[in-house]
Amino acid sequence: MPTASPRVLITGASSGIGEATAKRLAREPGAELILVARREERLRTLAESLPCKASWLAVDLTDADAPKRVHTHLAAGSGRLDLLVNNAGAAWRESFAESGYAGVKRHMELNFDAVVRLTEALLPALRESSPSAIVNVASTAARVARARTGAYSASKFALVGWSDSLYAEERPHGVHVGIVLPGFVATEGFPATELRERALTRWIVSKPERVAEAIVEAGIDRKAERYVPRPYALAAIARILMPGVVRRVLAGGAAESLTTSTGAESAN
Repeated sequence: MPTASPRVLITGASSGIGEATAKRLAREPGAELILVARREERLRTLAESLPCKASWLAVDLTDADAPKRVHTHLAAGSGRLDLLVNNAGAAWRESFAESGYAGVKRHMELNFDAVVRLTEALLPALRESSPSAIVNVASTAARVARARTGAYSASKFALVGWSDSLYAEERPHGVHVGIVLPGFVATEGFPATELRERALTRWIVSKPERVAEAIVEAGIDRKAERYVPRPYALAAIARILMPGVVRRVLAGGAAESLTTSTGAESAN
């Protein structure tokens, strides 16, 4: 644990993984949470329900002034920051031929650029509070890409690569950087109904609470990375050892069915 009474900032906290993470971290002794997302009413309701001190800030992290607003809110308290959970993100499932550069751009703006900009604004506070931690919520799509998810995968590939470098840079300053890579997770924006209804695919859909536990392991326990569910790591290994086979499998009918049936995904 970065500290016995952690001050934690969670983005995308109004639902899904972010909400589950807030509820999980609220159980830590002396925890203070700062909840960030776009929906103020959802944030207020969540903050008032938690068994710990909690504040909230409604902001779109892609706005130009978002990092400054979050930093100002943080500084209004003690200014300390022990754990930053970069969870906010979204996916729009379209082929490159359909969405082109615009599709890549909107994924990068939220899933990568917004994370980098916010981390830049809060890094001094994390260094001052060391030992502290950052957890970047990526995706198994950061290791293995499927049809119609190229823009999303590109943003998460970038996030993982940057996170590995940031870990090496910030380790001497006492700031740990962990990565969490969820697979399919049943959330408000991504119910995964068809997958959960099939016995063959039900096991691959996780609950937000499992991801929240992985975030705790990556942040509080300072683990390098965690897959949810853990067997998903085998796909990443196979992609390195047998790239041709993995490409053919993911380009097949079953993979296309998974891709086209899941709709849009959002963690914000």
